Amino acid sequence: MVSAPEGLRELPRLAAEQVRARVAGVPDPELPVVTLAELGVIRSVGLAPDGRLEVVVTPTYLGCPAMPAIEAGIRAVLVACGHPDGRVRQVLAPPWSTERITPEGRRKLAEHGIAPPGAVDAPVAVRLGLGARCPHCGSEATRPQSAFGATRCQAVVFCTACRETFAHLKAM
Repeated sequence: MVSAPEGLRELPRLAAEQVRARVAGVPDPELPVVTLAELGVIRSVGLAPDGRLEVVVTPTYLGCPAMPAIEAGIRAVLVACGHPDGRVRQVLAPPWSTERITPEGRRKLAEHGIAPPGAVDAPVAVRLGLGARCPHCGSEATRPQSAFGATRCQAVVFCTACRETFAHLKAM
Protein backbone atom coordinates (compact mmCIF):
# COMPACT_ATOMS: atom_id res chain seq x y z
CA MET A 1 0.00 0.00 0.00
CA VAL A 2 1.34 3.43 -0.91
CA SER A 3 1.21 5.89 1.95
CA ALA A 4 0.56 9.58 1.63
CA PRO A 5 3.60 11.87 1.39
CA GLU A 6 4.95 13.03 4.72
CA GLY A 7 2.98 15.98 6.06
CA LEU A 8 -0.15 14.96 4.14
CA ARG A 9 -2.65 12.68 5.76
CA GLU A 10 -5.01 10.61 3.73
CA LEU A 11 -8.60 11.81 3.86
CA PRO A 12 -11.34 9.35 4.79
CA ARG A 13 -13.32 8.25 1.75
CA LEU A 14 -16.93 9.30 2.20
CA ALA A 15 -19.76 7.15 0.83
CA ALA A 16 -21.43 8.13 -2.43
CA GLU A 17 -24.55 9.38 -0.60
CA GLN A 18 -22.43 11.71 1.54
CA VAL A 19 -20.55 12.96 -1.51
CA ARG A 20 -23.83 13.56 -3.33
CA ALA A 21 -25.07 15.72 -0.45
CA ARG A 22 -21.92 17.84 -0.64
CA VAL A 23 -21.89 18.06 -4.45
CA ALA A 24 -25.55 19.13 -4.30
CA GLY A 25 -24.51 22.23 -2.35
CA VAL A 26 -22.05 23.52 -4.95
CA PRO A 27 -23.34 26.89 -6.24
CA ASP A 28 -23.89 27.41 -9.94
CA PRO A 29 -21.05 29.69 -11.14
CA GLU A 30 -23.33 31.86 -13.31
CA LEU A 31 -26.35 31.88 -10.97
CA PRO A 32 -24.77 31.50 -7.51
CA VAL A 33 -28.13 31.99 -5.77
CA VAL A 34 -28.95 28.37 -6.69
CA THR A 35 -27.01 25.16 -6.23
CA LEU A 36 -26.23 22.65 -8.94
CA ALA A 37 -28.83 20.30 -7.43
CA GLU A 38 -31.51 23.01 -7.35
CA LEU A 39 -30.75 23.80 -10.98
CA GLY A 40 -31.10 20.11 -11.85
CA VAL A 41 -27.64 19.73 -13.38
CA ILE A 42 -26.57 16.76 -11.20
CA ARG A 43 -27.77 13.47 -12.70
CA SER A 44 -26.14 10.95 -10.39
CA VAL A 45 -23.31 10.28 -7.96
CA GLY A 46 -22.09 6.71 -7.56
CA LEU A 47 -19.45 4.13 -8.23
CA ALA A 48 -18.58 3.55 -11.87
CA PRO A 49 -17.86 0.02 -13.12
CA ASP A 50 -14.13 0.64 -12.60
CA GLY A 51 -14.72 1.41 -8.89
CA ARG A 52 -14.09 5.16 -9.12
CA LEU A 53 -16.63 7.59 -7.76
CA GLU A 54 -18.32 9.38 -10.65
CA VAL A 55 -20.53 12.46 -10.75
CA VAL A 56 -22.70 12.63 -13.85
CA VAL A 57 -23.87 16.10 -14.92
CA THR A 58 -25.89 17.52 -17.79
CA PRO A 59 -25.13 21.09 -18.89
CA THR A 60 -28.04 23.47 -19.19
CA TYR A 61 -27.24 23.75 -22.88
CA LEU A 62 -24.62 22.56 -25.33
CA GLY A 63 -21.50 24.70 -25.13
CA CYS A 64 -22.30 26.13 -21.69
CA PRO A 65 -19.22 28.20 -20.75
CA ALA A 66 -19.78 27.49 -17.04
CA MET A 67 -19.02 23.76 -17.38
CA PRO A 68 -15.27 24.04 -16.62
CA ALA A 69 -16.10 25.96 -13.40
CA ILE A 70 -18.85 23.46 -12.52
CA GLU A 71 -16.46 20.54 -13.05
CA ALA A 72 -13.75 22.24 -10.98
CA GLY A 73 -16.20 22.81 -8.12
CA ILE A 74 -17.29 19.18 -8.18
CA ARG A 75 -13.68 17.92 -8.39
CA ALA A 76 -12.81 20.01 -5.32
CA VAL A 77 -15.64 18.31 -3.42
CA LEU A 78 -14.47 14.89 -4.60
CA VAL A 79 -10.95 15.56 -3.32
CA ALA A 80 -12.25 16.94 -0.01
CA CYS A 81 -14.39 13.80 0.38
CA GLY A 82 -11.39 11.50 -0.07
CA HIS A 83 -11.93 10.67 -3.74
CA PRO A 84 -9.03 12.38 -5.56
CA ASP A 85 -9.42 9.81 -8.34
CA GLY A 86 -13.13 10.62 -8.74
CA ARG A 87 -14.34 12.02 -12.02
CA VAL A 88 -16.99 14.22 -13.52
CA ARG A 89 -18.72 12.95 -16.64
CA GLN A 90 -20.98 15.04 -18.86
CA VAL A 91 -23.99 13.46 -20.52
CA LEU A 92 -26.14 15.21 -23.08
CA ALA A 93 -29.01 12.73 -23.35
CA PRO A 94 -31.59 13.11 -22.15
CA PRO A 95 -31.00 16.85 -22.45
CA TRP A 96 -31.41 19.18 -19.50
CA SER A 97 -34.68 21.07 -19.39
CA THR A 98 -36.04 23.76 -17.12
CA GLU A 99 -38.38 21.16 -15.64
CA ARG A 100 -35.35 19.88 -13.71
CA ILE A 101 -35.19 23.08 -11.62
CA THR A 102 -36.49 22.25 -8.15
CA PRO A 103 -39.27 24.26 -6.51
CA GLU A 104 -36.65 25.65 -4.08
CA GLY A 105 -34.47 26.65 -7.04
CA ARG A 106 -37.41 28.41 -8.68
CA ARG A 107 -38.18 30.23 -5.43
CA LYS A 108 -34.56 31.37 -5.03
CA LEU A 109 -34.34 32.57 -8.64
CA ALA A 110 -37.53 34.62 -8.27
CA GLU A 111 -36.38 35.95 -4.88
CA HIS A 112 -33.22 37.28 -6.52
CA GLY A 113 -35.01 38.98 -9.42
CA ILE A 114 -34.58 36.22 -12.01
CA ALA A 115 -37.83 34.99 -13.48
CA PRO A 116 -37.77 31.21 -13.58
CA PRO A 117 -39.33 29.50 -16.58
CA GLY A 118 -43.09 28.89 -16.55
CA ALA A 119 -44.81 26.39 -14.30
CA VAL A 120 -44.00 22.79 -15.05
CA ASP A 121 -47.39 21.52 -13.92
CA ALA A 122 -49.32 23.25 -16.71
CA PRO A 123 -49.06 22.15 -20.34
CA VAL A 124 -47.65 24.84 -22.62
CA ALA A 125 -50.96 25.09 -24.50
CA VAL A 126 -52.75 26.07 -21.25
CA ARG A 127 -50.31 28.74 -20.08
CA LEU A 128 -51.83 32.17 -20.47
CA GLY A 129 -50.30 35.60 -20.23
CA LEU A 130 -48.21 37.87 -22.32
CA GLY A 131 -44.81 36.78 -21.07
CA ALA A 132 -42.68 35.86 -18.10
CA ARG A 133 -44.10 36.76 -14.69
CA CYS A 134 -42.27 39.79 -13.27
CA PRO A 135 -40.38 38.87 -10.07
CA HIS A 136 -40.82 42.46 -8.81
CA CYS A 137 -44.59 42.99 -9.11
CA GLY A 138 -45.97 39.64 -10.31
CA SER A 139 -47.46 41.02 -13.52
CA GLU A 140 -47.44 38.97 -16.72
CA ALA A 141 -47.60 42.17 -18.79
CA THR A 142 -44.00 41.75 -19.88
CA ARG A 143 -42.17 41.82 -23.17
CA PRO A 144 -38.74 40.70 -24.33
CA GLN A 145 -36.12 43.42 -24.30
CA SER A 146 -33.10 41.35 -25.33
CA ALA A 147 -32.70 37.69 -26.24
CA PHE A 148 -29.40 37.72 -24.36
CA GLY A 149 -28.82 38.52 -20.72
CA ALA A 150 -25.84 38.28 -18.39
CA THR A 151 -25.38 34.67 -19.48
CA ARG A 152 -26.42 32.79 -22.60
CA CYS A 153 -29.15 30.95 -20.70
CA GLN A 154 -30.86 34.22 -19.72
CA ALA A 155 -32.88 36.83 -21.57
CA VAL A 156 -33.74 40.37 -20.49
CA VAL A 157 -37.44 41.15 -20.10
CA PHE A 158 -39.23 44.45 -19.49
CA CYS A 159 -42.33 44.70 -17.28
CA THR A 160 -44.84 47.21 -18.62
CA ALA A 161 -46.64 47.31 -15.26
CA CYS A 162 -43.79 48.33 -12.92
CA ARG A 163 -41.39 49.39 -15.71
CA GLU A 164 -38.53 47.27 -14.34
CA THR A 165 -36.26 45.03 -16.36
CA PHE A 166 -35.31 41.60 -15.09
CA ALA A 167 -33.46 38.46 -16.11
CA HIS A 168 -35.52 35.53 -17.32
CA LEU A 169 -34.06 32.04 -17.37
CA LYS A 170 -34.80 30.75 -20.87
CA ALA A 171 -36.96 27.65 -21.17
CA MET A 172 -35.02 24.78 -22.65
